[in-house]
Amino acid sequence: MNQLPSRIRTDVLAGLTTSFALVPECIAFALVAQLNPLMGLYGAFFICTITALFGGRPGMISGAAGSMAVVIVALVAQHGAQYLLATVVLGGLLMALFGLLRLGTLIRMVPHPVMLGFVNGLAIIIAGAQLEHFKTGGHWLQGAPMLLMAGLVALTMALVWLLPKLTRAAPPALVAIAAVGLLAALMDLPTRTLGDMAHIAGGLPALHLPAVPFTLETLRIILPYAVLMSLVGLLETLLTFNLTGDITGTEGQANRECVALGGANVVSGLFGGMGGCAMIGQTMINLGSGGRMRLSGVVAGAMMLLFILFLSPWIERIPLAALVGVMFVVAQQTFAWGSLRVLGKVPRHDALVIVAVTAITVATDLATAVLCGIVIAALSFAWQHARDIGADIDDGEPGVRSYRPRGTLFFASTARFQELFAPADDPARVVLDCRHLRLADHSAIAALDALRERYAKAGKRLELVHLSERCSALLLRAGAEV
Repeated sequence: MNQLPSRIRTDVLAGLTTSFALVPECIAFALVAQLNPLMGLYGAFFICTITALFGGRPGMISGAAGSMAVVIVALVAQHGAQYLLATVVLGGLLMALFGLLRLGTLIRMVPHPVMLGFVNGLAIIIAGAQLEHFKTGGHWLQGAPMLLMAGLVALTMALVWLLPKLTRAAPPALVAIAAVGLLAALMDLPTRTLGDMAHIAGGLPALHLPAVPFTLETLRIILPYAVLMSLVGLLETLLTFNLTGDITGTEGQANRECVALGGANVVSGLFGGMGGCAMIGQTMINLGSGGRMRLSGVVAGAMMLLFILFLSPWIERIPLAALVGVMFVVAQQTFAWGSLRVLGKVPRHDALVIVAVTAITVATDLATAVLCGIVIAALSFAWQHARDIGADIDDGEPGVRSYRPRGTLFFASTARFQELFAPADDPARVVLDCRHLRLADHSAIAALDALRERYAKAGKRLELVHLSERCSALLLRAGAEV
């Protein structure tokens, strides 16, 4: 009980630190999507707060994410922001439906190498996105401005790394941002600030339905974008969900997280905010600052609204270099450096998955990368199991040959399975002992039927014995002979 005030203090400070990192990301993503920056900030407020209150994993941070912003650029350019809001609402309904149908547990099917590739890819993206702050008007900073920017970034990173060795009284990222901001203000350093990106002052968000015609034509326009947004958002959220569990060692509720994220997107769309999902960089900042309870996410979300309503003059004076330095540290801490050491030790197909998912995440988008990683892993798994099938032959009983196959019979192993038998050379009676054989799919049933036909054409009889209850039921359901 005595630890509760300390726990609350830690979570409040963690949420405050995270909120500073949310602001530039949400503004940048809104600008990428060609939207008013306030839409990104409103979206961050609703999505962060609602998922923190009702989600399935305390400590996770959600907001207006870049992976979803990229998806809707074409929609905004062709049809305007109101169609985006309708898409966010529909996408949120699809996310909630995904959770209500209890499909969130499908994330367990994502292999660990895909997780490593996802983490590494996003770490590279986080670091790469910060390089834009070293440019102005599309050109790299030169001379003194570049040196000043680089120096403040390096100072911020040094403070974040060194401060935990001296004290843990406050989150190092928060201290670093405050210290660099104070230094820039006292010395009147000519460095870019958050206010140079956009002005964030605004009023309370107002509830209103998206101003679009409620027709089938509108649905035809927004549905593809809503499906893509929901898939990308759910993937990034559930992968971050797993990563958070690994870091905190806690159990979570994946389906509840999906429903909460869907509801948050619906509310955000109805109040004029962008869509969003879990943000791995901000989640890492929150966890690294000690945030473990729902309070940290609620504080981070609530601070976004306070920034808009009351604190914009102060927040706009924060040097971009301080936030860039924090995000560089986040990228360094997010990257799974251990995966580089094990590349030569794990099976080659796992190493291929790690590298491929990392590269595809950076080059395209998360959904494509994870899908490709799962396909590569599944094909590798199928190839390995297809090669593992074999059989022992017993000619102990006169006039009878017994085959004892072992392994899994499925679409990839049927050809090798057929090669195990020689109907032309076998005696008139052949027994197939299936006690160590597992039938996995319809291809397995077709393979057994084909084997029976081969023996029938040779004028010989094939008997199946010791089928498991599951395999017998599979054959009976398909109308095959048992």
